[in-house]
Amino acid sequence: MLREKLFGGLPFLQPGESLLLRFLMIPNLFLLHAEGIEHIRQRQGPLIVACNHNNAYESILVPAFLVYHSAGRKISFVIDWMFGKVPLLGHLLNAMEPVYVYHKRSTSKFLESRRPKRKPSGDTVSICCEKLRAGKRIGIFPEGTRNRNPLMLQRARPGIGHIALRSGVPVLPVGIQCVGGRKRKKNHVFGKIILKIGEPICFDDLSEVYRLGDRPSAISLSGVRERHALAQTAADRIMSCIAGLCGKAFTGNLTDQNRQNHMGDFLKSDNQY
Repeated sequence: MLREKLFGGLPFLQPGESLLLRFLMIPNLFLLHAEGIEHIRQRQGPLIVACNHNNAYESILVPAFLVYHSAGRKISFVIDWMFGKVPLLGHLLNAMEPVYVYHKRSTSKFLESRRPKRKPSGDTVSICCEKLRAGKRIGIFPEGTRNRNPLMLQRARPGIGHIALRSGVPVLPVGIQCVGGRKRKKNHVFGKIILKIGEPICFDDLSEVYRLGDRPSAISLSGVRERHALAQTAADRIMSCIAGLCGKAFTGNLTDQNRQNHMGDFLKSDNQY
């Protein structure tokens, strides 16, 4: 059992990367219990991994676990740029080839001083789709931030829907439960977690309609709105699946004002995460 959890084959990593990943897996031996591992082990090729997000330390342990049980196939998680500038942590994250987003400012003066002057060309959706077309895997926390509510999921931002529908790649829902947090009515900062991996979700029906709107003849404000609505529908489906896995409730209902705010963010910038 220990050999399977710590010394399995990692053919997709270099020796140094394999050693680092095995080191990161040590805490998982004591802190993480997983169900549905076969859903990621059996998958070949590109994949979108979607997880809910409760606290900071799972940001390292969960991706390490998922990469390990993918035989070392890297998962490029979409994360804020400032984490890549933290000493040591940034080195660990960069080894997994993350996709950084740059619309947030850091609350740390030290990190903000290291904010890149030039942002990479291309929006986050396009960068993720390019990776998927190349056969790689990406990971997203659809809520876009740590959610400290132990009972309710936040509504997903539409970025994951745009990526799934534009690429046509299945989404693997992953629910993260903070075991001790539920009893205390709050998420624990550090402790044992349960990881539940669901079956991949395909969006063939929505993806076909979405791609029709990408044609030059169909590009218009109404076409953008239609694709945005389709992306949000896909994102809500993903969150519903995650809710069933992590044990939190989810409601996809928004007020008209919130819908307008979401649309405004989408049309103005890359702020979909």
